[in-house]
Amino acid sequence: MSTEDALQEATEVLQQLGLKEYEAKCFVGLSRLSTGTAKQLSEITEVPRTRVYDAVRVLEAQGLVEIQHSSPQQFRAVPLEEATETLRDQYEARVDRLADALETAGDAEPESNGPVQEVWALSGNDAVANRSRRLITEAKDEVVLVLGEDTLLTEDLITTLTELNETVDVLVGAVTESLEREIHNSLPDATTFVSGLGWMRPQAEFDDDLVIGRLLLVDRSNILVSTIVQDTRQEQAIFGGGFRNGLIVIARRLLSQGLLPGRDPRGGQ
Repeated sequence: MSTEDALQEATEVLQQLGLKEYEAKCFVGLSRLSTGTAKQLSEITEVPRTRVYDAVRVLEAQGLVEIQHSSPQQFRAVPLEEATETLRDQYEARVDRLADALETAGDAEPESNGPVQEVWALSGNDAVANRSRRLITEAKDEVVLVLGEDTLLTEDLITTLTELNETVDVLVGAVTESLEREIHNSLPDATTFVSGLGWMRPQAEFDDDLVIGRLLLVDRSNILVSTIVQDTRQEQAIFGGGFRNGLIVIARRLLSQGLLPGRDPRGGQ
């Protein structure tokens, strides 16, 4: 990544975190200077000099910039570690406020009377990982998971599976022996196996841009299936709930292919 690209990305991320364009540019500019005046900052950021003062005042109020009231005034960014911690706290506080506000607002429709069979689509690596984690943490009986790539065996996933109640059966399959060994080492209390689902592995003879990412079945009721776009590494998923029928029996048997019957706590049913 070039310097110009890095500066552009830093500015965009700061805007996504809530700073306005000139504020983001001024902070990025000051992070490259030991100290700077409004004139110097304007020259390296292309922010109009008159707007630099306004932007710096906002940054100071947020604890990201320090001002020396000399003539001319001198500005400097707080240390990077301190700035990132401040931004993280502010971002998390906004997320907490959002959650509280939405929870307080409540539902606009009455709750449904019983389970509904439904299928939804979801895109984005973080979104799919978060939904998988939520489904797993809500498990009361069993989690069956098959991973198609080692990149999906993240620390967050390992922690989520490890922290499940000991009464929950955890079965984790892999498409390769090397990945199965890695899973077993990370999750020694789980039942691990090499999946018999050969079609999950990338097939060279097929010109397909997608590979299977993860197959998840929780409590024989909730299913999540994800694919990964090989060029972009973007994960997409479909998931559904309320299924308590023959589809679940088939899915359960498919997911546990490659698992020795004697190691299956539920007998492969």
